[in-house]
Amino acid sequence: MFMKKMLLKLWKENKALLVFISLMLVFRSAVADWNDVPTGSMKPTIVEGDRIFINKMAYDIRVPFTHISLVKLAEPQPNDIIIFDSVASDKRLVKRVIGVPGDKVSMKNNRLFINGQAIAYKAKELGIKSHHKSIETINGQSHTIRLNNVASQLANFSAVTVPADKYLVLGDNRDNSADSRVIGFVPRDEIIGRSSKVAFSLNYDNYFLPRSERFFHQL
Repeated sequence: MFMKKMLLKLWKENKALLVFISLMLVFRSAVADWNDVPTGSMKPTIVEGDRIFINKMAYDIRVPFTHISLVKLAEPQPNDIIIFDSVASDKRLVKRVIGVPGDKVSMKNNRLFINGQAIAYKAKELGIKSHHKSIETINGQSHTIRLNNVASQLANFSAVTVPADKYLVLGDNRDNSADSRVIGFVPRDEIIGRSSKVAFSLNYDNYFLPRSERFFHQL
């Protein structure tokens, strides 16, 4: 009885705060959130220390705190940067969509072929000792990828057809990314949202100081 009275008192005294916290948690779960990026698998597009916005209503309206879709609003498209809770890797990952259901995709010496068409590449800079950059164009949209000067064992894979309700994803840091070449296709129901902008960024190599030039940076 005493405990019940204490709980009722706490509720009455903090009702506004508790309602606000509850609504904020629901909002972050089902509408929008941000995600820390601790690794360099999406360099140069996303760097370690970036916090990226997640639009959790880009593809679905979901039951808060679950992966249950109430309404499908859209499907991931090539070039989308998606966030997904990977069962295969047991962690949340950020990658770029390369192949959608039905696409036939292969890679030779870090060059993609989609549905029999060679993807266009253009050198961006000569690079340094370890890597260089290139501009990759898919579906008329371009983005920059990073490649090791000495290609890794991930640089090649034979043609695969993307199954229904699954997606082939790659990191922009092509020789240093545990993506579909490692974890397999990404199931549609693991995808929680899409990102197109950095919220803010902290420099891990410089005492976690803010990188102001990356605040609200478009991806």
